[in-house]
Amino acid sequence: MRSSITEAPTVTEDRQRYEGVVGELEDRLRQMEAELAERGEFADEAEPRLYDFHTHTFLSDGVLSPIELIRRAVVNGYTALGIADHCGAGTMARAIEETTSDAELALQHWNFRVFPGVELTHVPASAIGELAAEAKRLGASHVVVHGESPVEPVEPGTNLAAVRCPDVDILAHPGRLTMEEAQIAAQTGVFIEVTAKDGHSLGNGGVVAMAREAGAECILDSDTHLPSHLLTPEFARTVAQAAGVLEGELDTLLRANPEKLIARIEARR
Repeated sequence: MRSSITEAPTVTEDRQRYEGVVGELEDRLRQMEAELAERGEFADEAEPRLYDFHTHTFLSDGVLSPIELIRRAVVNGYTALGIADHCGAGTMARAIEETTSDAELALQHWNFRVFPGVELTHVPASAIGELAAEAKRLGASHVVVHGESPVEPVEPGTNLAAVRCPDVDILAHPGRLTMEEAQIAAQTGVFIEVTAKDGHSLGNGGVVAMAREAGAECILDSDTHLPSHLLTPEFARTVAQAAGVLEGELDTLLRANPEKLIARIEARR
């Protein structure tokens, strides 16, 4: 006589079914990843990205031409590069025009993003608003202001004028950043620079602490003048950690804030 009771599957059969389902899911996941990678839509978020918005060419006191600096940044593994040569009222137009030409060349042939900006350097503090607006009118992608570094005789009041200005994007190496300046930067969205440049970097620790307390956003730049000054992912992390940036803040400093600045730049175009 046939039994009407259905036999329960054995543990071995359950295990085999489980492994079969998992195997199918893993195969499908690999297939999806391959399809995304083929379309250029799959990105490894663990892959380090390298951004730098404050570099110099021989249009001011750097040693490389714009296109050579760009090429070296590409080889160094940069994600995007900002060139911001030292400028005053009489030199902005030429620097922006020449850097823009090489930026367009790099995008066309290497698919590499270059942002042609300026660094307003040792200009009167009371002229920063006017000069920053003119730089943007001339086509500068971003405006950096040379802050009150501990190693140069920058006019007092420069930091304050920079963070108050709607056309300024980065206050570079501000030295003894005050709470008032940091709080205004938090309100206006001006990025406070953590710099890799020797001498200027003496203020990094205080800058990071003050910006953190005020809620201001920081960005890390190289202030490159020589090829050896260009960043690597490892050196960028070392500079940040030496300045007191906490492990949980590194991604914001090195990736999220640079991408936020790029989004602002592209929104203005």
